[in-house]
Amino acid sequence: MKTKILVTGGTGYIGSHTTVELQQAGYDVVIIDNLSNSNIKVLDGIERITGIRPDFVEGDVTDVATLRALFNRHPDIKGIINFAASKAVGESVRKPLMYYRNNLVGLINLLEVMPEFGVKGIVFSSSCTVYGEPDVNPIDETAPIKPATSPYGNTKQICEEIIADTIRAGAPFKSILLRYFNPVGAHPSAEIGELPIGVPQNLIPYLTQAAAGVRGELTVFGNDYATPDGTCIRDFIDVVDLAKAHVIAMRRMLDNADSAQLEVFNLGTGRGLSVLQLIESFERATGVKVPFHIGARREGDIEQIWAEPAKANNVLGWRAEVDIDDTMRNAWRWQLRQAAPQQ
Repeated sequence: MKTKILVTGGTGYIGSHTTVELQQAGYDVVIIDNLSNSNIKVLDGIERITGIRPDFVEGDVTDVATLRALFNRHPDIKGIINFAASKAVGESVRKPLMYYRNNLVGLINLLEVMPEFGVKGIVFSSSCTVYGEPDVNPIDETAPIKPATSPYGNTKQICEEIIADTIRAGAPFKSILLRYFNPVGAHPSAEIGELPIGVPQNLIPYLTQAAAGVRGELTVFGNDYATPDGTCIRDFIDVVDLAKAHVIAMRRMLDNADSAQLEVFNLGTGRGLSVLQLIESFERATGVKVPFHIGARREGDIEQIWAEPAKANNVLGWRAEVDIDDTMRNAWRWQLRQAAPQQ
């Protein structure tokens, strides 16, 4: 019998790609998503890639009754990967209460329900924002956790603390905290990708929509940072590489009796690229020009940060493999697919 995994937020960007990798690795997947920032048609793309349609529950993890009903239907769920959270830095500055409610309450509900149904582990979708503005780069897992620069980043810090405190209090499950750097791209099949509802809050979907003429010019937020070209520097990681790390983490929690009850890993390429360098990569990979202009700095943005992924490389046996130009080509294929009629 296949091991069953619950993916919260599973029709979202990273959740859908992780569902694909889980199914291809032999896991049985149940998704819960409230569709606040995703589309039910994502299930069709997952099915076209894997030949399997995951069981889907439309619901919100902030509703504990909905969660209990789901687990009563699927009492054999052994692990959870939690993507059910709001995730845009700029939006969190404008709507902090929405971020605290969505991101904290949903996690607390999951942690409360897990022991009731014998769930063995939870992979938590965290973020490099927990490091704040780092003193040095690249940054590893021993770097200090600094005051967050946005409510979004603060929710990730608080969620990590909630998980750690719960485990210290004797919770009968394991957790792996995966601190992402900047996920970009799309599945190479162009069946799934990043397509938020409304105006994109993240760089790449806005970039590709601007290049396709769907949006106006991309705004680059500031060019007066202390970086070589004045724009922010990030560690851009391909979303499929990122998704694969979740499969490895889940396998480690469920199958490796010697793994620690709580572990933390940075997931990145180990290479920092500026926003302008990323635009150049897209134009080089696709031959398409990106219309953009320089705007003011955006509140909550960190100047520069990129990962030291040695721990994930050595302990998990995971590493980022997809070249950034290939990532940009996949993102563009996905964008073009949106303009084409669906078969």
